[in-house]
Amino acid sequence: MGYVELNVLQPSPEQEPALGIDLGTTYSLAAIWKDGRPVVLHPEGESGLIPSVVHFPAEGPPIVGREARARAVADPLNTIFSIKRLMGRGLSDVRDDLAALPYQASETERKVIQLDVHGHKYTPPQISAMILGKVRDVARRALGVDVARAVITVPAYFDDTQRQATRAAAWLAGLEVLRIINEPTAASLAYGLDRREKGNVAVYDLGGGTFDVSVLSIEEGVFRVLSTAGDTHLGGDDFDRRLADVARAEIGARVGNGVIEDPGFQQAVRLAAERCKIELSQRSEAEMHISLPEIGLNWRRRFTREEFDRLTADLVERTIDCSRRALSDARLGNKEIDEVVLVGGSSRIPAVRAKVEAFFGRKPHTELNPDEVVALGAAIQAKILTGGKRDMLLLDVTPLSLGIETMGGAVAKIIQRNSTIPCHATEGFTTYADNQTGIDFNIVQGERELAKDCRSLGRFRLKGIPPMPAGMARVAVRFHIDADGVLTVSAKEEKSGQSASIEVQPMHGLTDQEVESMLQASFEHAQADFEGRRVVDLRTEIGIMVRATEKNLPAARQGLDKESLGDLEEALVEAKAAAQGEDGKRLQQSRDVLERATLPLAALLMDSVAKKALAGKTLDQV
Repeated sequence: MGYVELNVLQPSPEQEPALGIDLGTTYSLAAIWKDGRPVVLHPEGESGLIPSVVHFPAEGPPIVGREARARAVADPLNTIFSIKRLMGRGLSDVRDDLAALPYQASETERKVIQLDVHGHKYTPPQISAMILGKVRDVARRALGVDVARAVITVPAYFDDTQRQATRAAAWLAGLEVLRIINEPTAASLAYGLDRREKGNVAVYDLGGGTFDVSVLSIEEGVFRVLSTAGDTHLGGDDFDRRLADVARAEIGARVGNGVIEDPGFQQAVRLAAERCKIELSQRSEAEMHISLPEIGLNWRRRFTREEFDRLTADLVERTIDCSRRALSDARLGNKEIDEVVLVGGSSRIPAVRAKVEAFFGRKPHTELNPDEVVALGAAIQAKILTGGKRDMLLLDVTPLSLGIETMGGAVAKIIQRNSTIPCHATEGFTTYADNQTGIDFNIVQGERELAKDCRSLGRFRLKGIPPMPAGMARVAVRFHIDADGVLTVSAKEEKSGQSASIEVQPMHGLTDQEVESMLQASFEHAQADFEGRRVVDLRTEIGIMVRATEKNLPAARQGLDKESLGDLEEALVEAKAAAQGEDGKRLQQSRDVLERATLPLAALLMDSVAKKALAGKTLDQV
């Protein structure tokens, strides 16, 4: 039986302060608790928002931030942006993203993406480390002292690999990570919603590269995520792309594919589209202007807000679909939500705000800068972890179920989706064959009933099990998710004490569509999954029964009457034939027939055991 374990760090008040860092797709920034409140850090006269862009000049160190972004059009092949979309991914996961990015990418043997810049290869954590280093430097100049510890935020739908990649980036930047927390949770803290005695909160977070919606409850100081849903391939970049597509189509008719495919042109279009989108959030019309004198291009096009809303209506609707699913998972209706919080720069889009208000039936919170709210919340959590008031407790959840593949390809779910973290759960398993001395474990994530329909996160082997009959070994499998959402799986055979474990580090993260579609697929295929799981379980059970029966056939042929022996052998043949197929009804019938046919054999064996036991006793014992 699984159970939840809460581990709350309780540092001493003397600990040094820590930053709250929002490592974003488009912008990154830091905040800190100061004078009784969280504040965004920025040197005097500068902005705290740092573009998440890294430029590699031909000579000299990398350039990060606004200056790097300014060089994107002139040197697009050596200017890296939107790196967050590649964190913890493999090439097969991000082909659509890479098609829209000008820089070159390859992959290591472990499926880790590498970016080729001036003949050198950099992984996404290395690029992110450069951005974090810039954030830390800006914080140091604002404070006058260096701060080496931080709470870092990630999208709620970041999986284990993506969270570990974020931690690796922080380590490369020389930062000690106190905690990795979900961005929606941080935003709720920033609004002080924990001060409510009781209530339900929906956090709608539309950032540059990802979308998350979380439903949280607040009660007696406990701040708990009830459910989370999202889309790891939906953000402000996709809204920009709709405007950019119009520009490319119109310009392409005049200049040809050579210009359209030029990396400098692509960067110019992307930046112009972003500026136009931002202006349309403030005005009813905006001009998109692309000027490249070197190729004689000076293109202008006016967009109305209504046209932009039509171009992006399906993107907004996708966010509402996720919101609807999050409410369903939390078992709440729209009217049961007491507060709605908007987060992320793209939540400024008027159509987004109108749609969110209409869906939830209440005006959302927009008082705080949506670009800063996540960092402010992270600073509050950092204050708590470094000796601040302990009148609130954050409880996040794991978005998808975790389990292991069992015999026949079924899934034993050990930690259910939306389970509160940190947590652990243990379940017992056994061997399938006689004298089996090892077990291979395949750890899977997803909602389907068969392992082939879920995502494999990693594999490990438990060896050294003493030879014994099938079903006699007792193996305890323990899943543990820590406060950062990192999964560790261990297995221990109770009689021998042999154990093995793995900190799950999958080859790469979930694909862009998988997280969004996994839950939907589980509903669409529920009946088929049930039948498939039933077939797998029946075949496994029949296999065990057949082996046990065949093992005792000599005794059956000696001790059973002709009719019982005939029924047994006939049932055995039918069961073995049924186990080769996929017919659930036939499997169930053959299993039941075999069970009835083995009853006389079971009675014979029990009688034999009793006679042997009595034969070994003295008359006095009898």
